[in-house]
Amino acid sequence: MSSHDSAATADVIVVGAGPAGSTTAYYLAQAGLDVLLLEKTAFPREKVCGDGLTPRAVKQLIDMGVDISAENGWIRNKGLRIVGGGHSIEIPWPQLSTYPDFGLVRTRKDFDQALAEHAVAAGARLLERTSVIGPIMDESTGRIVGVRAQVKNEDGTAGPQKAFHAPLVVAADGNSSRLSLAMGLQKRDDRPMGVAVRTYYTSPRTNDDWLESWLELWDGDKLLPGYGWIFGVGDGTVNVGLGILNTSSAFGNVDYKDLLTRWLEQTPQEWGFREANRTEPIRGAALPMGFNRTPHYTRGLLLVGDAGGMVNPFNGEGIAYAMESAAIAARTIVQAHSRPTTAQAEMALASYPEQMKQALGGYYTLGRWFVKAIGNPEIMRLATKHGLPHPRAMTLTLKMLANLTDPRGGDFYDHVVNTMSRMAPTA
Repeated sequence: MSSHDSAATADVIVVGAGPAGSTTAYYLAQAGLDVLLLEKTAFPREKVCGDGLTPRAVKQLIDMGVDISAENGWIRNKGLRIVGGGHSIEIPWPQLSTYPDFGLVRTRKDFDQALAEHAVAAGARLLERTSVIGPIMDESTGRIVGVRAQVKNEDGTAGPQKAFHAPLVVAADGNSSRLSLAMGLQKRDDRPMGVAVRTYYTSPRTNDDWLESWLELWDGDKLLPGYGWIFGVGDGTVNVGLGILNTSSAFGNVDYKDLLTRWLEQTPQEWGFREANRTEPIRGAALPMGFNRTPHYTRGLLLVGDAGGMVNPFNGEGIAYAMESAAIAARTIVQAHSRPTTAQAEMALASYPEQMKQALGGYYTLGRWFVKAIGNPEIMRLATKHGLPHPRAMTLTLKMLANLTDPRGGDFYDHVVNTMSRMAPTA
């Protein structure tokens, strides 16, 4: 490695400074490894998201020592308000030993920058405006040993191309994951995919203490495909959006922005979800679900977050699982780094896909079955109509959809969810 520019070499290169990449970089740096974090844009930058964090994501922030106080701009919520079938029910986040009993809201523009800064404070080296364009391969071993990147100047013009070298690379470059594709890792067609669109409105609902989910979207007497959300951001605006799964016949065949607008036109005028109050463009993004790109480790490359399809099929949540996969990947890399031989290091690295299967594989299989079922709007309508009036059924539903259970002990609902997840295939 001495033949390379020392500033462009590291123990690990992490490509992408979203939640998955910054979390990986944080844990690696905290463990004493030299880590380069490459981000194609510059902070602050926008990302399409609902901005709502469940207690599962909050736990990850607490584990990292992130300051999640209200004084630092984090807005707490009590639970989920579910609207559908002519009913509205508020279900508090469960009381668990494993997870806190509150969620958070923070715009991705702030959230991603805060996590990246946290990684830098731990010792990671962040390079912004550095867009990775391909892997550097060792032809003799077939392993990735670095990346080539296009550097952009501050004015947006193209700067020089640079080479960065490391014996391990982490792909945290999102759903499209150009790096994974260059390594021959394609998306799996047998995994669900979603599309989400969202925007912001000035609204008196900005300080709502509950995350609100609409299980039915109506345009007059016509049931629209998908589900909607209304999350108060606490700054005078509300994040409003909807998601559609590829198990719906409407996937790819509707104008999602028009769908969002038609739904919001049915909401009360006083909420303010009208064109005159919109503060941001309507933006869309893909939601790669249920491990839709595998294997999660191959030839020196580990996949975390959206690059590995870590989004929860049940509820479209991505941040918690991006951070969880990052923590597991970082722990695995630290173990591999300590091994005295290449063969032993490779044994440690090869365990990463199995660790992810053990952590989430069975649960994600249940999620795939679930989204296939609700792809039928009649099933969704009946479940909403008959399930929402029953608080016990909805408590179980919340624990299942948000993956919030105590793994040992817990109550009856925890036992049901955990047993189903254990019994489901992890493949």
